[in-house]
Parts: sequence; structure tokens; C-alpha cells
Amino acid sequence: MPRSIHKKKMKIEEIIKSNVILDDAKKALLSLMYTQNVLSDKFNEMIKPYDLSSEQYNVLRILRGQKGTPANMSVIQERMIAKNSNTTRLIDKLLLKELVTRKVCPENRRKMEILITAKGLDLLTELDPKVTALEQSFAANLTNDELRELNLLLEKYRTFKL
Repeated sequence: MPRSIHKKKMKIEEIIKSNVILDDAKKALLSLMYTQNVLSDKFNEMIKPYDLSSEQYNVLRILRGQKGTPANMSVIQERMIAKNSNTTRLIDKLLLKELVTRKVCPENRRKMEILITAKGLDLLTELDPKVTALEQSFAANLTNDELRELNLLLEKYRTFKL
């Protein structure tokens, strides 16, 4: 019998095999963390054949968004999804793959200017429909109203108070 690509909805307690009662705040946090891992695993599986990490992909997307204007390390770092990424190391790896270029800024010799190459743009163009399909597959179980509500709730959740 073929295996269904859709899994049965499971509560976080079932997934982590918890036999203690979890309060709603803990359930929400564990669900978000687990969901983030599921999303990352699927995304990384998709880009693995392209010898890219999700952080490298993110840098390429940022550079494409610059529309030909060079970006320096601080611009890239502030736009990264994973703020703890080692941007210098990511750029070095993308340079080796010839997906970006790096030059010293003529006005400020301490600054480096990073640009995406044609090869980098071509790679993103190839990945775009695959990324869109993956995004749509994750959103398939939600209505447009539910997606909007989820976005609002996640924005509220990220705005925490200590």
C-alpha cells in the first residue's frame, strides 16, 4: 500500500511522547520549535543537491534583493534570518562556488562589497519554483484567513517581554 504524503495531525505531547500535562505556553513553544525543525529539514533536503546551506541560500536571496547594488557584511548580517550566522564564513564558501564576488570598497578600504554573480542568480532562478512549491505545500492545510491569522499570531509571539 503506498504511503500517504500527508501525516496524521499529532499533538505535540504525542510527538515528544510526554506523559506529563503541559501548559499552553510550554505547548506553544515546543510546537514552534518542533515545527521549525520540520520546516528546516524539508528545506535543507530540497537544497542539498545544490550544495547549499539554508544560510548560504539566505545570503544569495539578500544579494539578489540588492538589484545589483553591492552589500557589505553588516547589511547582509542585519537581514539574515539566522542572526548568529558567521557571515564572513558564508561569503567565503559562496566565493569558492563562484556564486558571489567580494571587492574592497573604494571609499572605505575597511569595508568589503559583496555582489551576487550571474551563476548565483541562475541558481536562485532554478530554485525559485521549488521553494515556492515547498512553501505552498506547507500552507496547503490552511485557508488564506488562517495564514493571515498565523502570521499575526507569530508576530505577537515574537514580541515577548522579559
